[in-house]
Amino acid sequence: MMRIIVFTKQVPDTTEVKVDPVKGTLIRDGVKSIMNPEDKNALEAALRIKDSIGAKVTVITMGPPAAEAILRESYAMGADEAILITDPLFAGADTWVTSMILARAAQIIGYDLILCGRQAIDGDTAQVGIEIAEHLGIPAIAYATDIRTENEKILVTRELENVYEVISVNTPCLITCSKELNIPRYMRIYNIFGCFDKPITVMNNSVLKFDKMEVGLVGSPTKVRRTFTKGPKEQGNVVNLSAQESAEVLVSALKRLHVI
Repeated sequence: MMRIIVFTKQVPDTTEVKVDPVKGTLIRDGVKSIMNPEDKNALEAALRIKDSIGAKVTVITMGPPAAEAILRESYAMGADEAILITDPLFAGADTWVTSMILARAAQIIGYDLILCGRQAIDGDTAQVGIEIAEHLGIPAIAYATDIRTENEKILVTRELENVYEVISVNTPCLITCSKELNIPRYMRIYNIFGCFDKPITVMNNSVLKFDKMEVGLVGSPTKVRRTFTKGPKEQGNVVNLSAQESAEVLVSALKRLHVI
């Protein structure tokens, strides 16, 4: 049976995000948290493989104890196993250290396929998934908009800037999932009632065995120099012309910007 790991992240509502001006980290206290949307697409992809050919789906998240909430949600959607990685030593980890920790967990439990969201809405780096694959030394395919199994291979359609690629890959591999991949299913009523009785395995540093200088804020090579809130876009120009005149104005503007 295929073993699938889905990495998920608990993220704050991005309309309410505030940044600690000293540490450069997000302030999450008192902010409503949700499962990262594209991680839900990854979980849905895993559950569809489970429904079609059979698989064991393990959902893993790293965060404070409160992140258990999205693991319960994963159970309610149909996951088979849930793991919470939590330890005060891991607090403040950047993408590189986070991916190193998640990769260690994947090595411990074993896997054939790893799925995760393309990026998290709180950081928008799109780095962690690819870095996990780098730590594990396995192929990675990003921006998946379709995932199919064919015999012992995985067929992935991914969207690039102006073209779609179809890639055939052997397992083990890692795929990052875009929101266009699918529509995540709702939690099922009979699973909701049972999800609070299901076990959540906790992995801390006594299990993962990192040196304390390797992890957390102290082990993170990324240092935040400045944070800012993105300002509103400038007001555009509205013209009321004929189709021919509008085309001439547009072409002229694009030429001035050296787009054409």
